[in-house]
Amino acid sequence: MAEIERQPEEFLFRRIGVVRSVFKAKFGIPRQPGLIPEAVGQIVLQPPYNQPNIVRGLEQFSHIWVLFVFHLAMRDNWKATVRPPRLGGDKRIGVFASRSPFRPNPVGLSVLRLQEVCCRNGKVWLEVQGLDLLDGTPVLDIKPYIPYADSLPDASGGFADAPPEQTLQVTFTEHAAALCQTIERHSPGFTELARKVVAENPRPAYQDIPGREYGIFLGDYEVVWKADGPAATIFDIRPGEKTH
Repeated sequence: MAEIERQPEEFLFRRIGVVRSVFKAKFGIPRQPGLIPEAVGQIVLQPPYNQPNIVRGLEQFSHIWVLFVFHLAMRDNWKATVRPPRLGGDKRIGVFASRSPFRPNPVGLSVLRLQEVCCRNGKVWLEVQGLDLLDGTPVLDIKPYIPYADSLPDASGGFADAPPEQTLQVTFTEHAAALCQTIERHSPGFTELARKVVAENPRPAYQDIPGREYGIFLGDYEVVWKADGPAATIFDIRPGEKTH
């Protein structure tokens, strides 16, 4: 016990990189990684970590663990309980029984598919798939995903034992569909990305206001939609500014 008491209470961690993501605002980000494969992006390493040797051998792995900071959820105070969306937003559980960003230490963990390790023109970055991270998220560490140790088929998932269902049936108006066709010329996959993000129903669990407009910032665009019961309609795609 004496040895534990002599350990420091605070630790200094350096940012090794930053996330470049299609998600420009918190609203609309998938609540877990891998739910939307079309959500692709990069992890850009920063000096002095932007050297090829630091990622040597990483290309042999299909997935990586990414440790990051919930930089927009940092607070001076924290609460022992939270209300997970999966439980309807009205039932409290312990923060350590959740993946809420509002934690004593705002550290997150995501497993992402590694598409490519890139070392070009003095820059080092990782192309990743299945992002659930906000653009600009600080990265603390990267580790390879090791199947025999990290995949446990007999594990119990508690209240999140299965992936969430896509609860909204999404359609596009003719106007929105035409805009998506134009965007697809330089951003292939945008239409399916928009559909899946809305289908995940990112609204707070307690909020169901028919006819209310919502906007999700994806890349350079804002996807504008409405929901009515189990149906959602994307009716506009607007130029969007990068915002958190």
